[in-house]
Amino acid sequence: MHENQMKPVIWIGSSYEDWQTFPANVQDVMGYALHLAQCGKKAINAKPLTGFKGASVLEIIDNHDSDTYRAVYTVQFQNAVYVLHAFQKKSKKGISTPKNHIQLIEQRLKKAREYHDKHKTK
Repeated sequence: MHENQMKPVIWIGSSYEDWQTFPANVQDVMGYALHLAQCGKKAINAKPLTGFKGASVLEIIDNHDSDTYRAVYTVQFQNAVYVLHAFQKKSKKGISTPKNHIQLIEQRLKKAREYHDKHKTK
């Protein structure tokens, strides 16, 4: 990929609508992290999501007014950044991502793979 070419961001499922409900400053922080991903870089607040092999599924975490917001994306596919999920973490127990969110992320990763296979450039 040429140095000044950016990968498009593709939002899977309701991830964009969910992300839009976040406070503006959280959207700014996460938007910058996604911008870095588009450029082939990784923001310091983007970490590999536990439970997925390797570092191809990452989550951006930001706190605002004692609430925690997360956006999950993948750089597994060469031509795009796929945002799989965006949510406010409700549980006050531990830092792990709740199982129902992991299952949704897995389903959306599969959808991203199908979309990529259908639309990738030859």
